[in-house]
Amino acid sequence: MSTSTSSPLSSLAYLTVAPAQVLRGANILVPAVDAIAQLGYRALLIGGKHTLADLEDFLQPLMHSEQLRVRQESYSPDCSEITLKDLKHKAKEHKADVIIGFGGGKALDTAKLIAHQLHLPVVTIPTSAATCAAWTALSNVYTPKGAFLYDVALGKCPDLLILDYEIIKTAPHRTLVAGIGDAIAKWYEASVSSGTSEKTMIIAAVQQARVLRDILFQKAKTAIAQPGGEVWQEVVDATVLLAGVIGGIGGAQCRTVAAHAVHNGLTHLGGHGSIHGEKVAYGILVQLRLEEIIQNNQLAATARQQLLKFYAEIGLPATLDDLGLGDISLKQLQKAAQIALEPKSDIHYLPFKVTSEQLMAAMVSTTAPTDTRENTNRMAVLGMTDEVEE
Repeated sequence: MSTSTSSPLSSLAYLTVAPAQVLRGANILVPAVDAIAQLGYRALLIGGKHTLADLEDFLQPLMHSEQLRVRQESYSPDCSEITLKDLKHKAKEHKADVIIGFGGGKALDTAKLIAHQLHLPVVTIPTSAATCAAWTALSNVYTPKGAFLYDVALGKCPDLLILDYEIIKTAPHRTLVAGIGDAIAKWYEASVSSGTSEKTMIIAAVQQARVLRDILFQKAKTAIAQPGGEVWQEVVDATVLLAGVIGGIGGAQCRTVAAHAVHNGLTHLGGHGSIHGEKVAYGILVQLRLEEIIQNNQLAATARQQLLKFYAEIGLPATLDDLGLGDISLKQLQKAAQIALEPKSDIHYLPFKVTSEQLMAAMVSTTAPTDTRENTNRMAVLGMTDEVEE
């Protein structure tokens, strides 16, 4: 259901490839102050209320630097239009000349979009490895209750990305696992959305997505078992930085497809606490299941079984039940499917049409054996279509 605000330049002429500068290392906020100060003096620092409180000690170099005058503000509720309006007012009130995002994907999306709207430089400081939001020229906008509304293509990537491993190490274990799920989707979606393109940059992006997938297959389990270690740092780099590179190089043609569309639909269902990358990881399985159901694609079936094994090893969700949505009603399932299938949804970059019934069937059969082709009519077999609204 993407409704991106496109650049006046065509995607062929205009690529937002990367942040202007990336600083990474352990305990680097002290030396990073100089880099921030080159962008501005009056900084509005945006983060979640709890994140700003819990990680207060890390922010002291910024708060007490003579080179910066920093005002902290929390985004709430969510990266919503209400929040954006309020924070734009506070940025103007502070006479901000630089915006700093500090937190997870939604905090960073908020900061990037505020900076974009006010034509100010932006610094992103991720506090987890759950997404590549610190890198990208894109912001997602949600309702105050966290339901996805639309995304906005920004004019440029952040001016400065600060990846501090000591900060990332404080994040819950679950966030890195979710980041792996979000990052690995790059291959499964970009390889589909790029189609048969022979353009050099598209080919490079898709191949890089495959490299990213292989890195995660090889290193994720060790990284999760050894937080803070060398392999852990490599996986953090993969989820935060390399995942962003792929979208930057590939541009619009290496976009999200069904996995993120399913995520967007699920955000409209309450009563669960799953985070972005977890829903996306589940969405990859749904996308592969659709390829099996509609195209009888055996390569997709094999890929799904490979992912199911990988998910079990590192703790990614494979079913609605794993997401805390095992008891949703058929009406709720249909709602999520219909939102995922809205006319402007990226699910339509699949090389085939998908009906609501087919999507619902895929959503309830992500762990089905590969040899059960009769799952094409799984909804009817389960007697589910009787309650589905026309």
